[in-house]
Amino acid sequence: MEYSYAFLILLLPFLSFLVLGLLGMKMKKPLAGFIGTTVLGVLFAMSVYTAYEYFFVVGRDATTGLYPTVTVFNFTWLRFTELLTFNIGFRLTPISVMMLIVITTVSFMVHIYSFGYMAERDSKYKFEEYEHGFQRFYAYLSLFTMSMLGLVVATNIFQMYMFWELVGVCSYLLIGFYYPKHAAVHASKKAFIVTRFADLFFLIGILFFSFYVGTFNYDLNANPELVGKLASVASQYAWVLPTALFLMFIGGAGKSAMFPLHIWLPDAMEGPTPVSALIHAATMVVAGVYQVASLFPIWVEYAPNQLHWVAYIAAFTAFYAAAVACCQRDIKRGLAFSTISQIAYMLVALGVCYAIDNHEGGLGYMASMFHLFTHAMFKALLFLCSGAIIVIIGSNFKEYMGGLHKYMPITNACFLIGCIAISGVWPFAGFFSKDEIVSACFEYSPFLGWFMTLVSGMTAFYMFRLYYVIFWGQSYYELDPEHRKRPAEVPFVMWGPLVFLAIISIFAGWIPFGHFVSATGQSMEIHLQHFEFSSVAWFSLLAAAIGIGLATWMYLPKRNPVPDMLAKRMPVLHKAALNRFYIDNIWQFITHKIVFGCFSKPIAWFDRHVIDGTFNFMAWGAQEAGETIRPWQSGDVRAYASWFLTGTIALALVLLCIYC
Repeated sequence: MEYSYAFLILLLPFLSFLVLGLLGMKMKKPLAGFIGTTVLGVLFAMSVYTAYEYFFVVGRDATTGLYPTVTVFNFTWLRFTELLTFNIGFRLTPISVMMLIVITTVSFMVHIYSFGYMAERDSKYKFEEYEHGFQRFYAYLSLFTMSMLGLVVATNIFQMYMFWELVGVCSYLLIGFYYPKHAAVHASKKAFIVTRFADLFFLIGILFFSFYVGTFNYDLNANPELVGKLASVASQYAWVLPTALFLMFIGGAGKSAMFPLHIWLPDAMEGPTPVSALIHAATMVVAGVYQVASLFPIWVEYAPNQLHWVAYIAAFTAFYAAAVACCQRDIKRGLAFSTISQIAYMLVALGVCYAIDNHEGGLGYMASMFHLFTHAMFKALLFLCSGAIIVIIGSNFKEYMGGLHKYMPITNACFLIGCIAISGVWPFAGFFSKDEIVSACFEYSPFLGWFMTLVSGMTAFYMFRLYYVIFWGQSYYELDPEHRKRPAEVPFVMWGPLVFLAIISIFAGWIPFGHFVSATGQSMEIHLQHFEFSSVAWFSLLAAAIGIGLATWMYLPKRNPVPDMLAKRMPVLHKAALNRFYIDNIWQFITHKIVFGCFSKPIAWFDRHVIDGTFNFMAWGAQEAGETIRPWQSGDVRAYASWFLTGTIALALVLLCIYC
């Protein structure tokens, strides 16, 4: 049987979670880390082999020219009625195979890197006083990886939703990993609440879809009969599919941190930095993109206008996040807003698709998946580099850095590669994927194309601003070398994964991605990869050059007064960007003043005084009635005889009155 081993891709990380979760406290730290890392190494090898077998051994169908949809297994988990049947399975499609590579590659590097990172952080926060944090961390990583793998191989929307929620639970556990810190606990609760609020809409959308269509299946290739069902629903209830899909997108917007549901992601940086790399590159935030891509044929056919609204929301999010990133002082929060902007790029690319039966209209689909792939590599690289810096410096803030190129040459080179890649500079990976997105935007709307080109230039600016301040700015150590710790390069166990991801970030763009993944399923050649530079590519390169040049002029000199001067001349704008344009404050006002004040307090009053009051009154009445009749049960025979005689006489009088 083909792919008979595939079930191990879900089983092994789950077993790793159970073993480390139940027995980890009895293990030494290296053993727990070795078990978790070995399992991920095996998963990485299995995913690479699966991709090789799927794309090169099985290959395209000779008749249709499409890669097959392979359902490895699909069994009934819960069956209530003919409609309400929940299946769990394992399905391979071009994008799910691509996601297997992304998830296991990044997670494997995170597992290796964490050997060095968590050893330092555990000693800093003295987690031995509370619990064996190192073992617990690897147990959570295994569960997190398994959850995302289960999501991308789902055979139906309900399975996707089940693992979707499990991803949310894992993010809550890992963001709040340093639970003695109040900020970490607050951030984990914020992430959990915001994404749960968005997931409610996802669930409502699933219920709409399954009730009218009569199935939880969504893959048209694996379920040909679904085409007729969707057409029937669209003809009878034109509003159902657009409504259901957009409700599901709201759930995806929560996971992928789209405006205005983005507020949880910057605060999620309170978790360990390897977790940030996993969340931003391979698991949580890309779940929303994958959801829209999985349902893409249904979107294009039955809800094209709503799909375009996805593009507009994402385009605004990309600009907003880039503007905020330009002013951040915290290295990890700057990268967090960068992720929001880049994920928005992917959703813009999906949203501008207007057809899947030609390469031009469906270019955005391929570009979105390509950027998801390349972004995962260089964003994981950037976050792991930031973790290396934080471990050495002991702070997230740029004021405590500067001049690190002398002391951390490998981290410096890897961070620079990540910055070049995300800025879209040829020949690094980000150039190919990002410029295909911009090309798709220009095909849809020149205005949107220029808008996303502007955001591309902003990306280059804020990333090189970060790079220059950290590695070439005024050295915090050199200002007072006698009282400050001298920086040094991180050990091999940490810089090894950085070098591996840096190499991928350089060369991943040369993969003929359009041959493997496209909206039509047919091979799509990418003209940029063949040096046929279009005007779009030149404009994108010019935007990147302007952004890098501006950052170089403003931040490469160690004591350049220009940034401070601009901040003083535009204090309102600078302060607003530094404070995320007060969106968090607006949410705080809405929840505390409006929701809690106008709804929760009246409901609480009604609950205390009406609901509780009613039941308290009933209890009081029963107690008083009991106290009233209590003397009747005194045990005095004479009293019983008196009551008996009185009752008999009264009953006799009543009967006499009735019959007379």
